[in-house]
Amino acid sequence: MLEVLVTGGAGFIGSNFVHYALATHPDWRVTTLDKLTYAGRLENLQDVLDDPRHSFVRGDIADAAVAGRLVERSDVVVHFAAETHVDRSIQGAADFIQTDVVGTYVLLEAARRAPHLQRFIQISTDEVYGSVLQGSSRETDELKPRNPYAASKAGADRLAYSFWATHGVPVCIARPSNNYGPYQFPEKVIPLFITNALDNLPLPLYGDGLHVRDWLHVLDDCRALDLIIESGVNGEVYNIGGGNEVKNLDLTRRILDLTERPASLIAPVRDRPGHDRRYSLDTTKLRALGWEPQIAFADGLRETVQWYRANEWWWRPIKQSNAEFQSYYTAQYGERLRPS
Repeated sequence: MLEVLVTGGAGFIGSNFVHYALATHPDWRVTTLDKLTYAGRLENLQDVLDDPRHSFVRGDIADAAVAGRLVERSDVVVHFAAETHVDRSIQGAADFIQTDVVGTYVLLEAARRAPHLQRFIQISTDEVYGSVLQGSSRETDELKPRNPYAASKAGADRLAYSFWATHGVPVCIARPSNNYGPYQFPEKVIPLFITNALDNLPLPLYGDGLHVRDWLHVLDDCRALDLIIESGVNGEVYNIGGGNEVKNLDLTRRILDLTERPASLIAPVRDRPGHDRRYSLDTTKLRALGWEPQIAFADGLRETVQWYRANEWWWRPIKQSNAEFQSYYTAQYGERLRPS
């Protein structure tokens, strides 16, 4: 059995990867390590908590006594655990530095001692390239992060690379574009707009709404990571992009169409500081390994809306009684949504 450690496996992408891994690889034994902060939820893993090939450990990746022990007994580490929200990083960056940079350092130090480690997958982001006004970012392009979240991920990205270059840790780095799909915490734009629309609440759209993001279904991301584990080259970086560049305004209109809600719910609000205009990834390198996205954006978005319609039990308690969510939403949008 291959021993696979998934950090942040109770979060959005991590939990989808845990489900994917157990369903796809009967010869994998998966351990999920998660701190269960506001966006990490055991509900995301309820279908696999009793699976004999899966175990859950509650712990902090920055705690060497817990995380180090798990890394040292692993064959593969897939490192999702991170603070991930740009808006929260603008409100305060300390948690991002502690988790994204220091936590990654703790895991990499343990990886140096791991006797059987075959692969350490560092999950980075397309945001490390900064705003891309023309063309598409290649893996060799300069990193120009423009917000504290992106900077913390760039730091972890290059730290992981340095542990390959200096210590020979078998690191591969993945830089995916914006993921969407089930189990995404409703502070992010797609689940926030879907659930607000279902409740006939305003959809707070930043600025002119013409910012562009490339959308990647979370299962296509999981398939890409699986391929990198199997066929990636240590020390290399792989972009994972869906090839679905959509303006935020157009995304908002699609969500309103799919939820059968009026355009009058669109509420333009003051833009956030340093808002990157466009992200775009060149995925030639990953496609050469045999990967390509399988889920068309129109189909994936429709299925995602259907999932949130069918799973109010999952998101409604967050929006109604989760203090972290309510505090964030008020701080982020309360003043912006107040009538002038």
